[in-house]
Amino acid sequence: MQEIEVKYRLRDLPALEQSLAERGLVLSAPITQDDQAYARADWSYGQSKIGVPFARLRTQDGRHLFTVKTPLANELACLEHESEVADRDQMHQAIIQMGFRPTVRIVKTRRTVQMAGMELCVDEVEHAGLFLEIEKVLDAGESGAVAQERLDAFARSLGVELERTADTYDSLVRAALAPA
Repeated sequence: MQEIEVKYRLRDLPALEQSLAERGLVLSAPITQDDQAYARADWSYGQSKIGVPFARLRTQDGRHLFTVKTPLANELACLEHESEVADRDQMHQAIIQMGFRPTVRIVKTRRTVQMAGMELCVDEVEHAGLFLEIEKVLDAGESGAVAQERLDAFARSLGVELERTADTYDSLVRAALAPA
């Protein structure tokens, strides 16, 4: 499946909650996601991510999910495959054996709401801040770039202060933790 997203720094959570409430939408209770990101051993930050597979091992509510994402048109439009795994430690070792290396740990508190085929996520990401992420799984033949522009138009219609970013959470956390 191809998943696309748009991501924004969020400055005013109460304003967003009010805007969503006016549309009859309420964010879910918070959940914690503990993600370990992985890159191929021959890839490093600063290189393009387009066409390069990346792995993620997520723990949420006692479940472990293994995901591989390959950015297509841009870093936030990815071919994605995901499956639940029984043992996080064993999967970590398997990912390393497949030629990936751990890059950064991303821990976030997420609240979500579904609307018209979109998932709106409010994420408080340790070390990086507060974000609104809007995700959508594309229909066959749908353009990722066109879908991202529609998601951006929806985000702007919310009437809250948003600063769009093209960076993924791993890049944002890595930059936040980098020595000054």
